Amino acid sequence: MRRLWLRWALLIIFVAVLGIVFVNLGEWQLDRLAQRRERNATTIANEQKPIRPYEEIFTRTITDADQWQRVEARGTFDPDHQFVVRYRNNGDAEGYEIVTPIHTATGTVLVDRGFIPRVHGAQIPSTAPAPPAGEVTLVGHVRRSEKGRRAATTPVNNQMRLINSDAIAATLPYPISSGYIGLLTVQPEQPGGFQPIQLPELSEGPHFWYAVQWFMFTAVGVAGIVVFIRGDLRARREEREETSQAQAQQDRVRI
Repeated sequence: MRRLWLRWALLIIFVAVLGIVFVNLGEWQLDRLAQRRERNATTIANEQKPIRPYEEIFTRTITDADQWQRVEARGTFDPDHQFVVRYRNNGDAEGYEIVTPIHTATGTVLVDRGFIPRVHGAQIPSTAPAPPAGEVTLVGHVRRSEKGRRAATTPVNNQMRLINSDAIAATLPYPISSGYIGLLTVQPEQPGGFQPIQLPELSEGPHFWYAVQWFMFTAVGVAGIVVFIRGDLRARREEREETSQAQAQQDRVRI
């Protein structure tokens, strides 16, 4: 019996450790679900707000809470400092984006002029198509700087993979605002087959069911302890019964 108690204790400790890990993973998925719901609510609320002058928003570091508001800016694009953002997706399409600074009466801000689909196998161009000349009026979404490895955010030959205003500012001869504007419309219109960047997916994703799975794994582990111990007890009881029957048979033989 002592050997059984030791085995049961080790099993309980093992399942307890796994249970703690599984519960933490489930809570992590629920936390991600809460974050996604909050992001979705912020996206919907900001996108439905009236269009505001960009100067009212781009006076501070742009954060997630500012994203997807629509702003209007009026100024002149800088065709001498453009950036090609490689390996981008817009929905199911693959391609690249073009970022161009725009000088306004109150400062300079980056503008993601849009997405250009890439035909499979085609090379991403090393130079960006020219922006509209002269003064333009544009409407776009507020976007925060994208975060990632330095190799992805730092422009090399005016190309990069992520749009980060701090990294781009280091290559420009003038200061720029934090974040950037994701272009929706511009007057006069720009040629080149640009497409506006789609809003992020507003579904809740698989986080809830992932959490349920981790909690179910914990329940299965606890149930497994009960089944394992009951099996040991049943086997021990059968062993005792067999021993008793054998002893009784021996006693009858002696008589």
